[in-house]
Amino acid sequence: MTTIGVLGLQGAVREHVRSIEAGGAKAVVVKKAEQLSDIDGLILPGGESTTMRRLIDVYGLMEPLRAFAASGKPMFGTCAGLILLAGEVVGYDEPHLGVMDVVVERNSFGRQKESFEADLSITGIEGDPYTAVFIRAPHIVSAGPDTEVLATHNERIVLARHGQFLGCSFHPELTDDHRLTEYFIKMVESPAVVL
Repeated sequence: MTTIGVLGLQGAVREHVRSIEAGGAKAVVVKKAEQLSDIDGLILPGGESTTMRRLIDVYGLMEPLRAFAASGKPMFGTCAGLILLAGEVVGYDEPHLGVMDVVVERNSFGRQKESFEADLSITGIEGDPYTAVFIRAPHIVSAGPDTEVLATHNERIVLARHGQFLGCSFHPELTDDHRLTEYFIKMVESPAVVL
């Protein structure tokens, strides 16, 4: 069975686990570097990106996460996780993991009290519009030539894929619609296939 890890330092970890299991894969909460060798793909959940980075450093996970990315295994960053994956973060000298060819701006859609839901049309996901939950969300300012834009909201990029990396501005784990998690599971099962 395909095993998907969820970085378990901060954020909506349990909700991601539920979504992974609903998509038919096995979920593992990852808190130690050695667990990375036992998983096929990894979700970096939402939360607070500065806090998550500090915890990644405290637990000595930065280099193991970079090695995981370099191994070709898929990674999915949601909200703060997208900021961790981004090659460039507006206003910061250096990226965190810096593996996804996108430029990201933090808190693009306002503060916590301005959280909202929006129906999105997502490339590669059939059926009804996807209801996305935005909470202090970043957005993708620009995407590199090999990065496929999968969804936009008000002309801002909110979901993109660059090779084995998938990043979104919103929280797919906070609804009962598991189609985006299932999309990622398919990426993990067939990493070379462009969906």
